[in-house]
Amino acid sequence: MSEPNKLLTLEKWAERLYGDAAPSIGTLRRWARDARIHPRPYKHGRTYFVEPDATYVSEEMFRVRPRLVDRIGAGRRRQA
Repeated sequence: MSEPNKLLTLEKWAERLYGDAAPSIGTLRRWARDARIHPRPYKHGRTYFVEPDATYVSEEMFRVRPRLVDRIGAGRRRQA
């Protein structure tokens, strides 16, 4: 049995969370770089390590407020 605080590699984390439908390593690395995994993974050399209870944060949850472009566009539509 694994220790509760033992870090997992991205691949092992995805395997535990998604099983056979785990995303590719490129996608997992992009998620790590873009802070889409919470708590954020640690990078040691070329390898990312993740807390066992980490979760993926979707784009909808990730974006707290509308993008600047959307806010500007909404303001222009109201003025017209």
